[in-house]
Amino acid sequence: MPAARSTFLGDDLNVATTTTSARSLDSVCGEDEDQRTAYERVLYGLHHDQRWIKEVTLGRRVGFYRFRGELGQGNFSTVRLAFHQLTRDKVAVKVIDKSKLDQKTQRMLAREISNMDVVAHPNIIRLFEVVETLSRIHLVLEFAPGGELFNRVTAEGRLPENDSAKVFTQVLSAVTYLHGLSIIHRDIKAENVFLAGPGQVKLGDFGFSTRVSNLQQQLSTFCGSPPYAAPELYKDESYIGPAVDIWALGVLLYFILTADMPFKANTVAGLKRHILAGAFTTPDHVSPAASDLISRLLVQEPSDRPGTSAISAHTWLATAPSQPSPLPHYVLAPTFSPQESSDVEEEAVSTLEKWGISRDTLEDGATLGARSPSLATYRILLHRLMTRPATPNTTNHNTSTDTLVSSLPTSSSPSTPSKDRRRLPRLPKNGHAVNATYGGVKSRACIIV
Repeated sequence: MPAARSTFLGDDLNVATTTTSARSLDSVCGEDEDQRTAYERVLYGLHHDQRWIKEVTLGRRVGFYRFRGELGQGNFSTVRLAFHQLTRDKVAVKVIDKSKLDQKTQRMLAREISNMDVVAHPNIIRLFEVVETLSRIHLVLEFAPGGELFNRVTAEGRLPENDSAKVFTQVLSAVTYLHGLSIIHRDIKAENVFLAGPGQVKLGDFGFSTRVSNLQQQLSTFCGSPPYAAPELYKDESYIGPAVDIWALGVLLYFILTADMPFKANTVAGLKRHILAGAFTTPDHVSPAASDLISRLLVQEPSDRPGTSAISAHTWLATAPSQPSPLPHYVLAPTFSPQESSDVEEEAVSTLEKWGISRDTLEDGATLGARSPSLATYRILLHRLMTRPATPNTTNHNTSTDTLVSSLPTSSSPSTPSKDRRRLPRLPKNGHAVNATYGGVKSRACIIV
């Protein structure tokens, strides 16, 4: 998907999102004595309330979501902040203009939607809903308040090794999960890793992802970002998907440990020469164990790169937290089985029933997946219930992953990174800041030809 440029955030970003009941919509519908459920009142407002209808016409509202500001812009998409009208949760909505999609980008978008709709992992940005109108497609995504990992490293410098290991372990867990589903991401980079909460990062932007019949399937679409592209993308007619993701993990690890890139040039042609040569230097401050892992990942021959299980067993990650497990199966849709459902699932279903969304409605929506408004409401509510934050520690001001989120403005969406890098980062205390364009070649998602 295209890169985005951070622009503006609305003034209402501090609206509370932790309430467990729907805010009364009586004032919206103008019927204080209305006995309809909250769900029915929202539906009524969408179809009968003239103010709501005007907002839909003006692009200020779509489905159950009301927009409150713009997060970014791309060539044929805009990422906007929105609030769900029942749950009051913040979401990021990627608004895609259908008229700007050719056949190739239509296929990429279809793959992005289908791949994101089947993944449920604590370190992957969630797709909640797909809302389609005559002229636009809206991808409703989990909102990551901390923005891009790229911005954090660019502004503050390299991460300490213990924090780097925590971040890398989470991204590795996401990639392991994706490869287990035969999904290749093909655009792993710091711009697509997002700070989602205290000590938590998430992998996003599945615009170049693809699902293969087997992990040894040969791929021929050359895509990704030049600084993270594996050498086979520059020289071969086909490639194996997992090895490309592994190489990108190596570049990502080098970046967060050094605030620099292993291969740099002012042009794509120059970058290609450096990557094909395969020579890079690891700074002295990087520990021998971390340097060893980087060298194992950035190997020219794809078959010589380790798999995700071998990477997780490397000695450098021995002290890092264990890899997070995939989310339970009821995250995608309720189980409706007392024997299989959890307390949090029952809490979500019970709350939705109070709002007027019955179990039958949810069960009917399960067949539609992300295109069901009722199921999307369930996913958003369940996501909040499963990620209820602990009381924040306001006295801790170090640079660990626990404080990464609070150190960044909420100016990046979880699906489309910022494109405007013209503001020079300040020099950090713990290392030099990376040149925002990596010596001229931006780490932007692009087709490599």
